[in-house]
Amino acid sequence: MSSEDMQKNANQKSWYLVYTKAKGEDLAQQNLNRQGYTTYLPLIKRNKRIRGKYTPVIEALFPRYLFIQLDSQSDNWMPIRSTIGVSNMVRFGGAAAQVPQTLVDELQQFTDEDGARPEIERKFERGEEVEFLEGTLSGYRAIFEKYVSTERISVLLDIVGKHTRMLVSRHDVQIAS
Repeated sequence: MSSEDMQKNANQKSWYLVYTKAKGEDLAQQNLNRQGYTTYLPLIKRNKRIRGKYTPVIEALFPRYLFIQLDSQSDNWMPIRSTIGVSNMVRFGGAAAQVPQTLVDELQQFTDEDGARPEIERKFERGEEVEFLEGTLSGYRAIFEKYVSTERISVLLDIVGKHTRMLVSRHDVQIAS
């Protein structure tokens, strides 16, 4: 096959969405790749609380979804559904959900050496309202005061009409919506 034919064939391929089993993105991707399919699993690097400590982890950007590149004319789609780790193809009105090439290109563009996107963490601004995510204060709101260290922040919590200063992990709060 000439390089012109290969380019023409590559242009006929489009990206589609595969819905995987719970926590089965890696397994589905490995098995689809083993069968000769081209796949892409967008990953994100974030800090996650594990046994009370925040640890950097790499996980699927879109849990239970991965992209697969297929030619609607020549590729055999039948084995995909029965692949270990795959639940089904994502469909809308019976047709497989096609993903724009520009979206996949953009996702691939912002990956690091691990193949993951670093999570963009927005800095809190003094006086900004934050909301607790977990624990006994889950759902309560406070006012961000300042950064104490790279991991700890000072917030002012309104307890019976009086602002009380608390030091908390920066991961325990988010900007109030």
